[in-house]
Order: sequence, then structure tokens, then C-alpha cells
Amino acid sequence: MPISLPLRRLWTLDKFAYSLRVFIAFSGALLFSGLAGDIALVIPLFLGIIASALSETDDSWQGRFQALVVTLACFASASFVVQWLFPWPWLFAVGLAVSTFTLIMLGAIGQRYATIASGTLILSIYSMINIEQHGGVDEDVASRQLLLLAGAAWYGVISILWCALFSRQPVKQSMARVYKALGEFLILKSALFEPVRGVDLEARRVALARQNGKVVDALNQAKEMIFRRLEGQRGSRKLNRYLQIYFIAQDIHERASSTHYPYSALTEAFFHHDVLFRCQRLLDQQGRACRQLAKSLLLNRPFGHEQSEQALADLRASIDNLSEHGKPEWRPLMHPLNALADNLSILEAQIASAHNPDTDDDRRDSSLYDRSPSSVLEAWKRVQLNLTLGSPTFRHAVRLSTALLVGYGLLQWLDPEQGFWILLTTLFVCRPNFATTRRFLSQRIFGTVLGLIAGWASISLFPQASIQSMIAVAAGVCFFANRERHYVIATASITLLVLCSFNQVGDGFNLILPRLLDTLVGSLIAGLAVFFILPDWQGRRLYREAAKVLTNHRRYLDEIVHQYEEGKQDDLAYRLARRNAHNADAALSTLLTNMLHEPGHYRKQDADSGLRFLVLSNTLLSHLSALGAHRHQLAEDEDDAALVPLAKRISELLEQLAEQLNKRQPVTPLADQVNDLLSQLEQNASDSFDKKGSEGDENAIALYRPIQSQLRLIAAQLGPLGEAANRLTETPVGNHQEASTAA
Repeated sequence: MPISLPLRRLWTLDKFAYSLRVFIAFSGALLFSGLAGDIALVIPLFLGIIASALSETDDSWQGRFQALVVTLACFASASFVVQWLFPWPWLFAVGLAVSTFTLIMLGAIGQRYATIASGTLILSIYSMINIEQHGGVDEDVASRQLLLLAGAAWYGVISILWCALFSRQPVKQSMARVYKALGEFLILKSALFEPVRGVDLEARRVALARQNGKVVDALNQAKEMIFRRLEGQRGSRKLNRYLQIYFIAQDIHERASSTHYPYSALTEAFFHHDVLFRCQRLLDQQGRACRQLAKSLLLNRPFGHEQSEQALADLRASIDNLSEHGKPEWRPLMHPLNALADNLSILEAQIASAHNPDTDDDRRDSSLYDRSPSSVLEAWKRVQLNLTLGSPTFRHAVRLSTALLVGYGLLQWLDPEQGFWILLTTLFVCRPNFATTRRFLSQRIFGTVLGLIAGWASISLFPQASIQSMIAVAAGVCFFANRERHYVIATASITLLVLCSFNQVGDGFNLILPRLLDTLVGSLIAGLAVFFILPDWQGRRLYREAAKVLTNHRRYLDEIVHQYEEGKQDDLAYRLARRNAHNADAALSTLLTNMLHEPGHYRKQDADSGLRFLVLSNTLLSHLSALGAHRHQLAEDEDDAALVPLAKRISELLEQLAEQLNKRQPVTPLADQVNDLLSQLEQNASDSFDKKGSEGDENAIALYRPIQSQLRLIAAQLGPLGEAANRLTETPVGNHQEASTAA
């Protein structure tokens, strides 16, 4: 039992299964080479395994089989073309540029195609390295190239079998990531309730917006995993369970994102009371409960949330204590405070139900939106839409093609030893934007230096071929375990693998200096390319991303209003509008993060203006989430039915803002229209108050209507949003022509 528990925990790690598959593939290749009596076979087999593992897509075993067939066909074509064109440098250069551009543009179709295209490029350069290692094209080149494909196919078979045996483990891990991210989001949200004066609330909201982006990414990944496995398996009870857990996570996210009242006003009113500390503690405990739920899902353990249940009871008691005091200045805030407590109570119930959801829950629409193309024509249309200078994909395709072409020309001119490592470094380092390229560039160089030092020590201390082979296998596994989160360690590991593997068939010490120089040259080419060749400075499209945010917020509001008219239902249209609104908010947050790492001279907009817009748009989204959380069908004689036209007017103003921002036109001041909206909302509240009062309702003075309150908060955001949007439309001096080109 003490041994099984650590193994069980290890099994829950998302990279463990990936690393174990790679270990099996590497070990099998090493065993085959040993049995064949030719250790040199291990190099092309290893390279094929690496390329195949980097091209692995997340699918059911049937989908992965189809993807493997496509991947091997692409690998075979690339390998054949490299072999055929290798003796003719000019033709090779043209083929390299055209194939690179084509493969990168195929990535516009979808993430699955982008992954396969990237793996094909990697295998192409591995083919060049494989040919160069043996002095060029000879009579045995075809058999060596087939070994690359054999390594790729070997890993592909392992991947398919693994997926067939453990198809639901990735889904379980993805849902655990969702609830862990939700937990962190709730803990950050709880800080907004801290009744302390003088804190930087805007910094806390920026941190919350960035964590919201992580939640959105986790939800999107989980949705894709579930969708791929649901194809043809709608009757699977276990998959339906994860589908319900996913839907509950979406509902929790909407509740957690909602804001029912300006927290600053509550802080001022209840500064000397413990009620806001109770709110903060409850949200914090609910965040910790979500993190505990993530562990329970992974380990199949019972889930308990007693701490958050007790925190909820304490909050209710604190609110009751406030009511007993009955201070007149508190009375207008008691109903918003109760609405907040009600929202947290529902949130608590959703967290409690997530571990064992009702799989027989008869939702009106449990379908998921498929973002992959439905036909070849649709795929081609996606590529066509990106054949423009304004497309980041097109810019990256041109940039990378040119960079690889320059690298190939340089190695033909200088004829360096192991020169094709230059191209490999350029391919790995050159990323779609400056910030990411800059990060990978420094990490690649630092990791290579560490790997060379470790490789020199390994082949010096352990001259035995068997030990070096085991080190190479361990290094390969370490590369795949760390390549996404710890790129320095991953680069050091793959460098160690190269030195130990190539030392089996030659002198590994002679590779140290060429590997270092090739890395430096390749990194320099990538850095210069991303700086000078169609640079995709994030500030150039900041205003367009901001416009997308407003457009998607408006569509989310439209769906909410539609549900108030027709009745609450979690149908695909509503969930898609909600998810797109959060996706747009997360994309803007990512863009601003990248923008902050760009050279100051190229920040076309002040980053502070962008961050201000992000805070305002995220606040607007929180009010929309609260409005969505209260949605229900309004009766014709219900007071709130008169608010629907005002909500539609807010939608029109959001559309107007988005359109002017997208066209980079000066934004029309909204002060008069916002004041008119607020007046109408106040008048509606006053009429309802008078009506209740005339009917003798003793609670008329304490009347609180969530829909009216949320619309008032949303309308109040329009003015500041318009001002922030106007600052984003200002074109910096000297950049008018460039801005118009990008548009």
C-alpha cells in the first residue's frame, strides 16, 4: 500500500503517460539496434520517434490512427523530397521555402493540422541531419530515411494502443486542470472582498483577468478532449459523466466571474463589520474546495467540502446579525448582500455536485461546438482568409520560410560542421511573435550550454556505450516531460541525448563546439527574422483585439436577453456566446502580456491604456455573468420585462463602440446616452417602488431587483469603456501607413 500510493499519484500526472510512452519507444529502438548489432541505427530511429511524439494529437484511438496515417504520409513525402533535392542546393532552397510556407499556412485550418505540419518540418530537418551525418546522398540513403519513418511509426503504434487502453485518463486529467484553475481563480477573486483601504485593486483585477485566461484555456482543452472521445460514443456513461462535470465547471465559472455590486461600496459601508471577511473566507474556501475536487477526480477519492460549508453558514449568520442591527444606511445594501450570498450558496451547491453529477440530467442541448473544418472546401476557405498581410499566420509563414532560407544559404556558404543544426535551432526558436521568440531564444542558448556541459561530463565519466545509451534514453524522456513548462531543462536534455547518441558512432567531443555555434547562429537568425521580417508587434492589433472583446460581450448580452424573453436553457448558442466572450477576454490578456515584453519603441499603444481597457472589459464581463446567472423567463406583466428594451439599447451601444474601435475611428462620447439609460433605469426602479408602495408592500423601501441592478452596473461601464477605447484608436506618429497596412 505505501508503494502503490506514490505510483498512483505518479499516474495522475499529465506528463507521466506521455513520458512513459516515449520511454517505451526509445527503449524498444535501443533494443532493436542492439539485437541488430548496429548501434548506429539508434540515431535515425530516435529522431523519428521524437518527430512522431511532437506530432501527437489528442484523439480517440480511431482519430489518432487516422492522424497517424496522415502524419506518416506527410513524413514520407518530406523525407523523399529532402532526399531527392539534397544534391541540388538551388532546387533544395526553393523546396525548403515553399514547403515551409505551405505547412505553416496549413496550421490555419486548426490545431491538429498545425501540430502535424510542425512535426513534418521537424522531420524534414532531421532527414537533412541524417543525410549530412553520412556525407550526403549515397546508395544507403533510402534505408536510413526509412529508419526515420520506422521510428515515427513505432511511436505511433504505441500511442494508438495506449489511447485504446487508457482513453479516459487524459479527460480525467484535463478536468482536474479545469477545477484547479477554477480554484486559483476563486482564491484571487476572494482578495477583492478584503476590506482594506489603499490596496491596488486594479493590479488585483489584472491578475484576476490573467487567471481567467488560464481557466478559459483549461476549459477549451477539456472540451476538445471530451468532444474527440464522444464522437460515436454518446452512450458511454463514463464519458457522459465527464461531460456533465464539464458543464458544471462552465456554470461555476459563470458564477465565479459574476459581480453583483461594486465591492468598493460594500467595503466603505461594512468596513467595521466582519461580513466582508466572511465573504472573502467563503470564496477562498470554495477555491480550495475546487483544488481538492481536482485531486479527488484524479485519485477517485471521496470529496469533502466541510470548510466551505461552514464558511457559508458563518456568512449567513453574519448577514443576519447585520439585519438585526437595522441601521438605516445599511438597508439599501442588504438585498445586494443577500443576492451575493445566494450566488455563493448556488456556487457551493455546484461544487458539491461536481464530484458525482447526475448523468441522467436531461439537458435540452448537451452538444459541443466542433471548431474543426467539416469539408476540404471549408479548410481551404480558412487558409484563404489568412492569405493576407494582416494575418499573424501568414506573417509567421513568410518569416520562418525566409529565416530557414537564410540559414540554408549561410551553411552552404560557410559549410560548417553539422550545419543543419542551424536550421533546427531556427525552427524551434522562431515563434509567431517577438515576446515568445525572445523567451525561447534565451532559454535555448542557456539550455544548450547546460546540455553540452552535462554531455561532456557524461561521455567523459561513462565511456561505456551501454551507459551512454541509457543516459540518452533518460534525457529523451526528460525532454518530453519538460518541453512545455521548463524549456531550459528540455533543451539541455535533448542536447545531452544528441551527444550521447552521436558518440556511439563517432567522437561526441567533436560535436560540442559545432552544436554551440550552430545554436548561436540559428538563434541569431530567428531573432533578426522576428524583428525585421513582417514583425508582428502586438500593439498594431491591440485595437482590433479590443474590438473583438466588445463584439463578443455584445453577443453574450444578446443571448442573455434572449433567454430572459424565451426562458432559461443551457443550449449550445448560449454556451458558445459565453465561451467566446471569455475567449476574447483571455486573448486580449495574452496579447497585453506579450506586448509588455516587446521593445518600448515598438509599443504602438501605451500598455497602461491596454491594461485599463482589460480591467474595464473584464469588469463588464463579470456584470454580464451575474446577469446570466439570474436569467429566467420574464412574464409580460413582470416589472423587469420593461428592462428588455434598455438591455437591447446597451447592446447597440456596445456594437457601436466595437465598430468604431475596429475601424480605428474616434469613439463618439457616450456620456449623454449613458446618462439617459441610467435615468430610464432609475425611473423604472422608481415606478416599481411606487407600485409596490401603493400596494402596501412593507418591504418596498428595501426593493432590490438583480436585473435592474446589473443593467445599471453594465451601463455605468460604457462611458469609461468608450474613453479607454478612444485612447486605443490613437495612431502613434510615424505609424499611420503601417497601421493602415495591418488593417
